[in-house]
Amino acid sequence: MRERLKSRVDIFLVIIVLLSIFLNGYNIWTDQYANTYYTTAVASMMENFHNFFFASLDTAGSVTVDKPPVTFWIQTLSASIFGLKGWSVILPQALAGVGSVVLMYVLIKPSFGTIAARLSALAMAVTPVAVAVSRTNNIDSMLVFTLLAATWLLFRGIRKSSIWSLIGAFSLIGVAFNMKMLQAYMVLPAFYLIYLLAVKMNWKKKLGVLASATTLMVILSLSWAVIVDLTPEDQRPYIGSSENNSVLELAFGYNGLSRLTGQQGPGKGGDQGTFNRENLAGEANNNGMAVPPAAGESSDQNGGLAGPDFDGNGNGGPPNMEAGGGGMPGRNGGGMFGTGEKGPLRLFKSALSGQASWLLPFALLASLGLLFGIRRGHITAKHKETIFWLSWLIPVGIFFSIAGFFHHYYLIMLAPPIAALFGAGWAQLYEDFRSGSSFKSSLLPAAVLLTSVFEWFVIHPYDDTIGSGWSVGVLVTGILFTFVLIYFKFKETNLKRLFSVLALLVLLIGPSYWSLTPIVYGGNSMLPQAGPSPGGNMGKMQAGGAPNFNRNMNGDVPDTDVSEHPFPQNSEDMPSMSMGGMPGGMEGAGIDEQTLSYLKENNTGETYLFATTSYTTAAPYIIDENESVITMGGFSGSDPVYSVDEIKDLVKSGEVKYFLISDRGMGRGSSEVTTWIKENGTEIPTDKWKTGSSSSDQEMNQFGPGGAGTLYEVSLD
Repeated sequence: MRERLKSRVDIFLVIIVLLSIFLNGYNIWTDQYANTYYTTAVASMMENFHNFFFASLDTAGSVTVDKPPVTFWIQTLSASIFGLKGWSVILPQALAGVGSVVLMYVLIKPSFGTIAARLSALAMAVTPVAVAVSRTNNIDSMLVFTLLAATWLLFRGIRKSSIWSLIGAFSLIGVAFNMKMLQAYMVLPAFYLIYLLAVKMNWKKKLGVLASATTLMVILSLSWAVIVDLTPEDQRPYIGSSENNSVLELAFGYNGLSRLTGQQGPGKGGDQGTFNRENLAGEANNNGMAVPPAAGESSDQNGGLAGPDFDGNGNGGPPNMEAGGGGMPGRNGGGMFGTGEKGPLRLFKSALSGQASWLLPFALLASLGLLFGIRRGHITAKHKETIFWLSWLIPVGIFFSIAGFFHHYYLIMLAPPIAALFGAGWAQLYEDFRSGSSFKSSLLPAAVLLTSVFEWFVIHPYDDTIGSGWSVGVLVTGILFTFVLIYFKFKETNLKRLFSVLALLVLLIGPSYWSLTPIVYGGNSMLPQAGPSPGGNMGKMQAGGAPNFNRNMNGDVPDTDVSEHPFPQNSEDMPSMSMGGMPGGMEGAGIDEQTLSYLKENNTGETYLFATTSYTTAAPYIIDENESVITMGGFSGSDPVYSVDEIKDLVKSGEVKYFLISDRGMGRGSSEVTTWIKENGTEIPTDKWKTGSSSSDQEMNQFGPGGAGTLYEVSLD
């Protein structure tokens, strides 16, 4: 029995899976809210089926999150089983990350062998950005798992000529679309190409099956969007961050083409202008804060008072909000979120390289060995699958090289093809190296040298933080093993295999260290990144999901996407502070017990405890206290969720009477609605409802639990 079990269970895979479980799951129980934006939605979705189906951000079913619901349905199920906690909404993504590691093994083994499968699984397990994302309740880890499951069905359908498996593969892409919209379609070039190359059917039947599979994929992709858009607007939430209250527009606009063009928010005149440097500077100056200077700009060009010295270089305001701002190691000018300048080498530059590119040089060079000898009439299964992974890698790589607007954690889309080509490529290059024939035998030493030099480039900017031993060690040992491999290339010895494996382990040092940093330095649940924390201490403030201004790999500000990820809040783990003008603000860092007490004591039967323009203010009351709260502005606080007449009806019907209005930033809500509330409401003195009501305390606490807001009581007789 034991021998049979050994023959069926790959002990190396078990070890890799255990490693992945540790990297993805260790210490996630310390994250109180995870990504507050998404956790608030899960809390609201647990209230009733209406909120569940539409993925409502608030308990009133006023506005949706800005993504489709499938991942949040899974998170809601987890929270229903284990209770609503940070770790319970993270758990599905952590397990999806582990599942992706197993799927890499299963996908690679049939054509490339066990060793290649192990290496691909290991590479997937230690891809830093994959680990960082899997430790949060962001969508991307679940998305990649679903796409890999679709790949498994595709490969199965090809090997077994199973029509149902082929249709199932494209159907899963339709499901993935309902996780993160058009991002799921990034793999379609690879799916279509391998289908046309590898499926053994006559062309008429092949095209018919493909047409059927594509049709079903499109139907599944658009099913939820069409149902929602056909639902009368007064019977469903407003579609958060959309231009015209349409899921289809959101999918193909802000969550689609705008990612490529760089538009960073819906534009609706005054309320929803694009979130750019000019808007940020104007908001910041209105609130007495400064924006960090762009490259070549003096620190006082923006006017206003300097904000906190977040970046450690004397620059006030949010750290590195703009290209060229700040001076963190590895910082590269370019995109607003530190994604570097557009261009063909973007993935190799310091702004992005530490997330997923470590093994990219090896994978690309190994592809030459994998495709060597391919010719018409002689395309093997190895050739076809290599083409598949390259057809996944290249279009995705091109997108990230030219896109104007994305976050670092989107780079998890690169992890599967790089891991696959690394594992399969090493197995092929070793065989060529061992044979010692033709130029292919030189590819392994060349790949080791090129990759070790590149990894030195990635690590070197962090020498002052982690010590120069890491970068120098990788470079020196990589060069040393290159020469050793060249020497043994001309020798007939069993040491070839030993030194080839040692050289391989050297190449895994960098990504393995980086994949540990979310544990060592603390994570960032709304903008996951991997990499050492400059300064080494700030990351440990972030255990509960609080913004970690100094830990991000390139010194980037925590997520400021106007319709995507908020600042996760944890008043116990971070000081109460905020950026005037940042979308969503940082109001509501936790529950203000005095606010809660006042609102409950003075509730005279209203359905909702209060309404607010900022979801971050509402979040802890919804998540921790299970209170019914209305969010009037979506993520940015600027979505036109309610009209003045609708607010009047809510007040007249006795559903709500208290309104907490933000006085700063993009969380101020619709100007017409807030103006009406201010004109028709009675302002409640601060000392009655908010902790810390003296002028000095208010200055310190203006970004704390009560936020920089004003409480109004509105009654209409």
